[in-house]
Amino acid sequence: MTLQQAQQQVDEWIKTVGVRYFSELTNMAILTEEVGELASIMARKYGDQSFKESDKDKNMADEMADVLWVLICLANQTGVDLTEALKKNFDKKTTRDAERHQNNSKLKD
Repeated sequence: MTLQQAQQQVDEWIKTVGVRYFSELTNMAILTEEVGELASIMARKYGDQSFKESDKDKNMADEMADVLWVLICLANQTGVDLTEALKKNFDKKTTRDAERHQNNSKLKD
């Protein structure tokens, strides 16, 4: 599935099953909430926190998909073409960081 297809499918789902988009501000709050849920799993799986019994059923892939879903909703609501935005972001990073990471001693083995 491409980003464009994902944006179209989310839009179709929202308009048929979801009735309508939540407001942009509500979706921004939901995005923050979903990122927090992902962060919680990451802190327990890769960090120093231990899993609580209630956290053991949480699925990292599902939480990442939740983050992506809400981000796609926000893109659709604000007229952002994520494919084009990502292409431009690659160009920006490639130009800006052409030598930066190669010369970063912290990234050397």
